[in-house]
Amino acid sequence: MKFISPKVDYAFKKIFGSNQSQQILISFLNAIIYDGENIIQSLTINNPYNPGQVESLKDSYLDIRATLSDNSIVIIEMQVSRMQAFDKRVDYNLCKTYANQLEKGELYFLLNPVIAVTITDFKMFDELPEAINRFVFKEEKKNVAYIGENLKLIFVELPKFQKKLEDLENLIDKWIFFLKETASLDIIPESLGEVPEIERALNIANRANYSKEELEEFDRRAMMLQDERGKINYAKEEGRAEGINIGELKIVMSLINQRFGEVDRDITDRISKLKSENLESLVKALFDFNSLADLLSWLENL
Repeated sequence: MKFISPKVDYAFKKIFGSNQSQQILISFLNAIIYDGENIIQSLTINNPYNPGQVESLKDSYLDIRATLSDNSIVIIEMQVSRMQAFDKRVDYNLCKTYANQLEKGELYFLLNPVIAVTITDFKMFDELPEAINRFVFKEEKKNVAYIGENLKLIFVELPKFQKKLEDLENLIDKWIFFLKETASLDIIPESLGEVPEIERALNIANRANYSKEELEEFDRRAMMLQDERGKINYAKEEGRAEGINIGELKIVMSLINQRFGEVDRDITDRISKLKSENLESLVKALFDFNSLADLLSWLENL
């Protein structure tokens, strides 16, 4: 028995976001949001996945959105590779989802809470050792929660989870292990099969249940993710070889993203390969640029 990794975005969407996924998603969200307590009783998946979407979704941004029985909205995203301004994208999606509930002229009391659950295959908060971290608005000095708690950010950082199969203690452990290790399994382990929703999720992840077209697309997507990671590692190695300070590169990219919005990967790759002296020149020239076209012209003329 072989399984598709839930880290591949389309597999993630099929497992947690298809029409048959309601109970799976309820169990997962109760684990991640409510520490395994059976708080969520029902939900509606707002944009369910179906196999016919594989071709049309090849280059689309994928997430899962669900409305809970108390009308709270949850947005769930799996992110495998680091990207520039990722934290800002998470903030933007949370705020946009909250604001988009209202049409012009509608009253604010119609707004419902929004929870953003973000699963990353990289560490985001080095100072926090836990795999799951939850953020809400609080008073800066006295740590008092803001009235309403209408916006919440939850991060699941897979690399921080180090438990083996025999060490799993609760529903939280089992779901994080499922996310991180499914692709390495060759059977459904007894401890995971004890949770009906995880057993169902593993059966959905079983490669035997996919069409040839789906398998080809999922394998293609998995290769793309590996390539993306390879590019990042290559850029880092090139930076070291050329004497580029990685911190300096981050500052330059932050300035560019502030001026022109998030730039595409091709531009990021070109900038990451600049020598240190060229990065310094770019910082000086950046303030004279009026548009992204000026930046591209500067790169072409190096």
